[in-house]
Amino acid sequence: MSRGSDGRSARKARQPRRRRARWLRQVNEFSAGGLVVDLAGDVPLGALIGRTDRHGRLLWSLPKGHIEQGETAEQAAVREVAEETGISGVIMGELGTIDFWFVAEGRRIHKTVQHYLMRATGGELSDADIEVAEVAWVPLPEIPGRLAYPDERGLVDTAGRLLADPA
Repeated sequence: MSRGSDGRSARKARQPRRRRARWLRQVNEFSAGGLVVDLAGDVPLGALIGRTDRHGRLLWSLPKGHIEQGETAEQAAVREVAEETGISGVIMGELGTIDFWFVAEGRRIHKTVQHYLMRATGGELSDADIEVAEVAWVPLPEIPGRLAYPDERGLVDTAGRLLADPA
């Protein structure tokens, strides 16, 4: 093996392989949902949905779904909560917006979800929606400990403040 003038091997240094940049098409999606509460008892109860992830874990979250064409965020929130929990409700106020990124089906998706606080007006808790594995009424103070996503925990804190403020 020949050596260069500095005594090092004259062999060409290995260059790291360059990965081909794979550009994903970016898509913006908009959804709405929220926390529907039953205020009939001493402690407010909130309806949560459980979905099974690809690892078989049950992840609890607030119900939400896509805003359909011609629908407002408020209308979509009421519809999605009813579809995913079986509970109909009326909007009491805004909880806030969460946005996040994920990759699915070869696309990079930026999702924005508007959440509302709703008062339950009827219906019966049901997991009939195919996307939902379980539904449950959970006492409001226990909801943050059950939710899988930290951003949603903050929304529940906002709901508690809204419910505590009679104005």
